[in-house]
Amino acid sequence: MSNGQSNGQWYPPEWPDRIRALAAGELVPATPRRAATVLLLKDGPDGPLVHMLRRRASMAFAGGAYAYPGGGVDPRDEHPVRWAGPSREEWAARLGLTDPAEAQAVVCAAVRETYEEAGVLLAGETEDTVVGDTTGEDWEKDREALVARELSFADFLDRRGLVLRSDLLGEWARWITPEFEQRRYDTWFFVAALPVGQRTRNASTEADRTVWIRPADAAAGYDRGEFTMMPPTISTLRAIQGYASAEAALAASADQDMTPVLAQARLDGDRLVLSWPGHDEFTKHIPTEPSAGAAGGAS
Repeated sequence: MSNGQSNGQWYPPEWPDRIRALAAGELVPATPRRAATVLLLKDGPDGPLVHMLRRRASMAFAGGAYAYPGGGVDPRDEHPVRWAGPSREEWAARLGLTDPAEAQAVVCAAVRETYEEAGVLLAGETEDTVVGDTTGEDWEKDREALVARELSFADFLDRRGLVLRSDLLGEWARWITPEFEQRRYDTWFFVAALPVGQRTRNASTEADRTVWIRPADAAAGYDRGEFTMMPPTISTLRAIQGYASAEAALAASADQDMTPVLAQARLDGDRLVLSWPGHDEFTKHIPTEPSAGAAGGAS
């Protein structure tokens, strides 16, 4: 499938040179940092809507691209935390991890980042309740302290007498940034329904716009080249298109393949072939001449 400039696939111009350097043994891959991101869903008149944010054009990584709330795991996300839902051991099995503490950290990061970037908190006073409105000056002070890493998520929950509702998350996919990328992440994608009484807002300093949009409409914008997205973003959008409700998508999470998706690069004649196993639409054929390495030279 030809990509080129016909759609919105994010494609940094430095990739061809870095791929060549990796193949030549001149590039040592960076160790991926664990991360989590959440497809926050709510039901609209024609099916579920997904909350997306547009990264500021000035961002070094994927500037201008549409994405979901998310970010890196804070080492303190492994600290003991008030917890409800499946056990940490169950989450480790779901996420493909051997250490329950690491699984807790990934789930904790998903909940924390959703609150930091969208103002939505998947936590409650008991294991079967969820907080309502999280706006207000006192909430905002805590949110800003979390963003500044002045407050751990465990301490935030303790301070407010809340438990993390891990059962409100469903695991959906796992993508690892290619070995030739400078900033690498091992990212787990989750789905969650917007809790009753809460509302999203653009609380992220990294985003200049947020939208609630039908997955099919966002995917169509990508196909027209109007929305820029990284492969895992458009892939997960396409995957949730067919569900009639947020609840149906969440229920389907147990059936998702959590095998990590990692891009591969190989030399084929005079071209580099960049591919994501199992996701043929993202395949790129890149001329091996360095001067042709910009995005416009790929197909």
